Amino acid sequence: MHALPQDHTGVRVARLRRERHLTQQALAELSKVPYNTLTKIEQGKLAATPYAIACLSRAMSVEVSTILGQPYKAELRADELDVLIGPIREALDVYDLGADPDISARPIRTLREDSEGLCAAVRAGEIKRAASDVAGLIEETTTAAHLHGSSDGWLVLASLYRTSYDVATKLGYADLAQLSLVRMDWAAQRASDAVLGGAYQYFRALTYLREGKYRTGQRLVDLGLRTIGQADASRQRDVVTGQLHLGGSVMAGRAHDEEQAMGHLAEAESIAHRTGESPKVLWMAFGGTNVTVHRVSVLAELDKYDKAVEAADEIDIPNDWPKSRTSHHWAEVARAQMWTGKLDASFNSLLKARKTAPQQAKYHVLVRDTYASLEAAHRRLPDTFLSYGSWLTSQA
Repeated sequence: MHALPQDHTGVRVARLRRERHLTQQALAELSKVPYNTLTKIEQGKLAATPYAIACLSRAMSVEVSTILGQPYKAELRADELDVLIGPIREALDVYDLGADPDISARPIRTLREDSEGLCAAVRAGEIKRAASDVAGLIEETTTAAHLHGSSDGWLVLASLYRTSYDVATKLGYADLAQLSLVRMDWAAQRASDAVLGGAYQYFRALTYLREGKYRTGQRLVDLGLRTIGQADASRQRDVVTGQLHLGGSVMAGRAHDEEQAMGHLAEAESIAHRTGESPKVLWMAFGGTNVTVHRVSVLAELDKYDKAVEAADEIDIPNDWPKSRTSHHWAEVARAQMWTGKLDASFNSLLKARKTAPQQAKYHVLVRDTYASLEAAHRRLPDTFLSYGSWLTSQA
């Protein structure tokens, strides 16, 4: 009995490969993914690493999202999240139309408070709440920003565009995420804020990280560091600089450049000693905890799964750390444990990812693919395991 439908990443890789009339051996040679690894990925016995997915996407000339099967439209429809995407697109389209005469905008201070509330909701894993409210706030703040023409208004609008980016990314709408970033940059330029400009390059780099375009992503990290260097000294500048280094560490890790990855981590760690834990500074969750969590990510990206598991065992995540980031961490730990054969521990980590931020975990690629691999490896599945798969694909 299978808890998940047979449409995991491996199945999609096999389907795309056959459509291109490639044998497994031919695809392995084109992509440089070892033949034995490719066959296990197609069978669902191994969760494909981001590096392998990037190599396979380039070899077959398809987008990474095509291999991943995102967004998960059936589940989004069942959870009534798909209907929220259209209004967000429409809100992003009115950015340059000036003030809407039919909208009576509240004071910038009030809009800022609401914007901060949405940032907090995303970090708490409350994706549906953020997706429900962000479109209306973008439209209202667009009017307010045009009416006032102040930096404060543009900064609030940039923050809301960032929230629409977060929502789109977590639900698998890559095109909407990219559009949100374009709008964020537009607002940041009007606010003349170098710190926000550096943050924009960080988020932009992450889009290339997800697409497996690591060279371009690293160039954007470098651009971000140059941009942030123009800002006045402040804790915000340090936080964004540190986060850019963390992004660069994962970028280099996925490109299997260990020296550069560890160099970025060392820079981030040094900055974290100055800033301390800063989870609410631009809502980036920067600090010592994020450095140690990224170390686990980097080790996994370098295929050093045993060391990643060891590093994860030494981390004590604070209870008040953002739930969205904690859930993502447990998903990464689950993948590393699965690759080292610690199947029960891997499933326990998936349970932690779900418990911490259920709305996020349900649409997380690592959660789904690791679950599929665990399912393929287990001959006898306990009821708790099967119910987890049913939850992932629930239609109500």
